[in-house]
Amino acid sequence: MTIAYDSPASLANRYFDAWQHRDVESVRPLLHEAVTFVGSLGATTDAEETLAGLSRMFEMTSEVRVIKRWVDGPDVLTWFELRTQTAGPIPVVNWSHVEDGRIARIRVAFDPRPLLGA
Repeated sequence: MTIAYDSPASLANRYFDAWQHRDVESVRPLLHEAVTFVGSLGATTDAEETLAGLSRMFEMTSEVRVIKRWVDGPDVLTWFELRTQTAGPIPVVNWSHVEDGRIARIRVAFDPRPLLGA
């Protein structure tokens, strides 16, 4: 089932709102079943793996503060600061690609050393 959203930017807004509220179940309908994720701490190849990884990230997050968002057709880049109970602010960029009204690819880049205690 495809969920209609106003735009890829609206989808990104919902994703980050769910993260801020640590509500991983709100992310489920935003993701394409074959969503892929590649980031500094790992990679996933489907919605269930991605949700499991996001769940762990959501649990450790104390704040997500979006600084800037750029939209280019189906692609959305979101620059944000991540804070956890032990680290932050960590600058992060998230590149989401939308297909058929859902997030199909997520690429994240940041320096993971603060999270790893390095």
